[in-house]
Order: sequence, then structure tokens, then C-alpha cells
Amino acid sequence: MIQTARLLLRPYEPTDADAFFAVLDVSRERLRASFPDRLRAVPDRAAVAEQLALFADDWRTGRFYVFGIWHRQTLEYLGDICLMPQAGGQAEIGYYLAPAAEGQGYAREALGAVVEFGFRPTVRAKRLLVRCFADNARAQAVALALGFVAQDAGADKAAGGWFRFGFWDSRPRPVAIRRFVLARSV
Repeated sequence: MIQTARLLLRPYEPTDADAFFAVLDVSRERLRASFPDRLRAVPDRAAVAEQLALFADDWRTGRFYVFGIWHRQTLEYLGDICLMPQAGGQAEIGYYLAPAAEGQGYAREALGAVVEFGFRPTVRAKRLLVRCFADNARAQAVALALGFVAQDAGADKAAGGWFRFGFWDSRPRPVAIRRFVLARSV
């Protein structure tokens, strides 16, 4: 469990199922491009218990750390932030908030807490990565405010590029993804 000035971040519990599903379900359209795997894993309320059990197993194995985000004072569920360890000491962070929770600094506060978690001995990351769509200025501002550094587009192209296609459009067009990195020496 991690506490910040306004937030409580913790692994999901079975009793969080209704709140988790409600935010995910109301946010489906806007999360379709960024979190397609999560949406496929939880197509309906019946799939939530299995997904939360998988999150718990991922915590035990250290494969994936998924935190629910709650408001400390009201205990309102606000969203989700996760950290996935990767090869070479890198870990990737992804997050989303309920529509009503956006624009209040919660993403920045949650990301700051998970950055610290990522560099702790539990994960031992040397480098953290946040990816967001090139047209998502708010997400980019959150990463930059916490000291993440934008990688140039050439780095993405050299690595094969990071693009996600908009399959809901009859004319697929690539959507550029920007990468932001924060590194600490051990």
C-alpha cells in the first residue's frame, strides 16, 4: 500500500470488483486504443473476479504490479496504475483515471508514487518508461512534470517504431506513440 497526500494506491481486493468494473465500463470508448488488453480481459462484469485474481497472482510473482487508486479521504475509486518490469532493468508504467477524476492532479500524484515504488528493491528498475499518444498533451505533461525525458522520434523508428492503429476507423491510420524515460543510477 502506498499513501500520498490525497491518494491511496494498493493492490486490488475481491471487494473492489464493482468499482473497478464501473470505471472500466464507463471508460471503454476512450480506453479502447490505450488499454485494449484490459478491455478484452474484462468484457463484462462476470470477468472481473478472474481478472482481479490474475492481478493478485502477478503481484505474488513480481510479473506485474497493478494498483487501484483511491481518494484517501472519501475512499472513492479513481482509477488504475500499473508497473510492468521488463528486460534490462526497465519497467513500464501505464495508468488511467475515471473521467470525473481527470484534471485534478491525481495522475501526477499517483505516477510520482509509482515511480518511487519502481526504483525500490521490490522492482529494482533502473529506468522507467511511460508511453502515450503523441496528441495526448496532458499525459505528456504529467510525465515531464515528474522528470521523465522525451525520447526523440528517431529512437522509436530505430527500434521499429511504436505505433498503434485505430481499428475503429474504416481507414486505419497510424497513431504515433511518444516515449518518456526516467532513469536513476544504482
